[in-house]
Amino acid sequence: MTTDDDIRALGARWAYAEQAGDTNTLSELATADFRLVGPFGFVLDKTEWIDRYATGNLATHSLVWDEVEVRDFGQSAIAIGRQTQQATYRGGTADGQFRVTHVFIRKGERWLLASLHLSMATPLTRP
Repeated sequence: MTTDDDIRALGARWAYAEQAGDTNTLSELATADFRLVGPFGFVLDKTEWIDRYATGNLATHSLVWDEVEVRDFGQSAIAIGRQTQQATYRGGTADGQFRVTHVFIRKGERWLLASLHLSMATPLTRP
């Protein structure tokens, strides 16, 4: 498998785990010092990221990760794609479309998710 294939496979596991609220898989996929930067600028550590599902605060009903471009830097890789989700957070709608950047690092033969950054995607044309 190429790095591109590995990252896309890992990304597919991440998307499925988010949709399923699978905290075990999310924990397994992420580094111990994982960070999420949310679309409104908040920062979550790994425990806070996983606890969104463990507490029942977040329920993701569908999540599609597409338009993915992977860049390989040897021991790290960056994937920029689009995340389209239908979700609820604390009972309110959390639907949206986001531009998402995943940062992956290689630990031995294995890739792990080190960081995720989401920003709101808008239908505006590119500058």
